[in-house]
Amino acid sequence: MAKWTPSAKIPYSAGVPETLTLTNLLDDAAMISIEHQLHLADVVGDHNWNVDLRQQRFTFDKEDHSITCSRFHLLGSAAPGPGSWLWAWANPSGFPDELTALSATLRDFGQRYNIAELASAEVPFDTLPGSPAEPHHAASILIEAAKAVTGQWTSYSGDAGGGTRVAFLVEHPAFRLPPPEPARVMRVIQQALTDMWLTDHRRALHGYAVRRGLGATFNADHTKLALTGPGFEATAAFDELGRVADINATLSSTHGA
Repeated sequence: MAKWTPSAKIPYSAGVPETLTLTNLLDDAAMISIEHQLHLADVVGDHNWNVDLRQQRFTFDKEDHSITCSRFHLLGSAAPGPGSWLWAWANPSGFPDELTALSATLRDFGQRYNIAELASAEVPFDTLPGSPAEPHHAASILIEAAKAVTGQWTSYSGDAGGGTRVAFLVEHPAFRLPPPEPARVMRVIQQALTDMWLTDHRRALHGYAVRRGLGATFNADHTKLALTGPGFEATAAFDELGRVADINATLSSTHGA
C-alpha cells in the first residue's frame, strides 16, 4: 500500500524539515482525487449502491449489470446528531477487521505525525477546516486525507439513514485511471482551483502532476510551474500569495481541446 513519504514533497521544500498537517494531506489529495471521482462516475453511471458489511460485498448496480468491488475499506461515518465523524476502527458495532484495518493505519499515521483528526476516535465537525456543518462535507474532508495517506484514490460516500453519511474507499480494475488525457487534465486542475479548499496551490498542482506521470518543472524562484505530457503543455503562474493566478495551456489536435 502506497503511503506518504518525504519524496512526495514539492521541490522548493526539499531538504527543509516539515511538520505534516491535515491541510498538507488535503492539498496532496485534491486534484488526483477529483480525477478518480470523475472516472468513477464515468464507469458506474446511473446506479444504485449496495453494501453488506458482514459478507464484505460492495456493488454498484446498473440497469444492465452490476460492478462488484474487488475490495473495499470502511473509513467511518459522519452523523448529524453529535455533529461528528467516527472512524471505523473505533466503531463499537464490531465490523470485520478486514474492513476497518485501513482506518486503523490512518490512526497510527495520525499518532506518528501528530494529526489529531486522524488519531482521534471521534472528530467534531467544527474542528475540521472550514468548520463544516453538513455530514457529507465533513466526511469528504477526512476521505481526502485518507486517500493521501493510503494511496487509494477512489471513494464512495452514501446515505446510511437519518442524515448519517458512511464513507468507503473502493477498489476495482475498472476504477484505475486511463492514461492522462489533456482536456481531462485541464478540467481537473480548473475544478480543483475553483471548488476545492486548497492551502498550497504549488504543492497541490505539482503533486498532481507527479502522481499523474506528467512532467513538472518550477522556474528558479518558483513563480511558474511548467507541466508537460502527451499532447499537453501548460504553464501555471503563481501570485505573491502562492495562488495560481493564470494557466496557459496548449493541447495538441490529436488529443482534442
